[in-house]
Amino acid sequence: MDIRRDLHEIARQLDLIGFDVGDYRVSVYRAVVMLLVAVAVIVAGRIATLFVRRTFKRITRLDATQQLLGEKLVSIAIWVGLVLAGVDFLGISLTALTVFSGAFGLAVGFGLQKTFGNLISGIILLMDRSIKPGDVIAVGSGSDKTVGQVNKIGIRAVSVTTRDKIEFLIPNELLMTNQVENWSFSTRDVRVKVPVGVKYGTDIEKVERVLLEAASSLDRVLDRRPPQVWLHGFGANAIEFEVQMWIDDPEEGLGNLRSDLLKAVWKNFAANGIEVPFAQHDIHIREWPKELAEIARIAESQAPEALEKSGLNDLSPKRKAKPKPAKG
Repeated sequence: MDIRRDLHEIARQLDLIGFDVGDYRVSVYRAVVMLLVAVAVIVAGRIATLFVRRTFKRITRLDATQQLLGEKLVSIAIWVGLVLAGVDFLGISLTALTVFSGAFGLAVGFGLQKTFGNLISGIILLMDRSIKPGDVIAVGSGSDKTVGQVNKIGIRAVSVTTRDKIEFLIPNELLMTNQVENWSFSTRDVRVKVPVGVKYGTDIEKVERVLLEAASSLDRVLDRRPPQVWLHGFGANAIEFEVQMWIDDPEEGLGNLRSDLLKAVWKNFAANGIEVPFAQHDIHIREWPKELAEIARIAESQAPEALEKSGLNDLSPKRKAKPKPAKG
């Protein structure tokens, strides 16, 4: 009983340190109570959301997207309920804030506009199931394109992990307003194209056979959708082919698959005597400039004398030493 009386006395003394605003008392005691209630609301909210997450993961009849959507909706309802319960416990009358409601609502509207936009966008993404955890997506274009696997869809942003293990946090609203490539929306099969050039004069049927053998030897290439080789065109320096392969694990990367194919193609080309071309250019000079023509004429006229002095003229195949006539 003494402890309760002491606590009551401490609370009374702390409540004396403050002032009144209308019918509401502002004091140190009220501030301490508000702090404790806020901590209790946060702790209770985290525990409740953790329980909800584990509960939805146990519901096996729902897929990952439905589990995440249910978890988000229930979590939002829990947080709203806890905040309202905390306000009611503190005895705060919301009607007392009527004077500031207009300015406060305007400030909240501008300050949290993007936050609420991302929240609603995330819920819409989960409801229409256009982007799901585990999907491989590409955002952007050209050199700014980001390709990665969706790791998590949060309240504010979507976590996308690339092959370099770099995690990008893309706002939900950006995924709703911009063009996004989903490589695994309806199916996980992705076609990979690799260009290959060979020297002119090579047997194209032999090239196709060698390329198909190289593509079929890769483990990631699907057997149910065999690779194909197309004659793409006749380039300036090579006959251009295109190898097309199908895979069902785009999250494992495409660059390493292209590298493995090119290594196999290089070995098969070497074994079958197929050459990879390189650029060659022929230069035809129609008319020499006068200065260069004069220099060439002088050099041509002085060349025999230079050979005579150096002694190299005797070694020239064009001039052979004549045998000396015999005396007597």
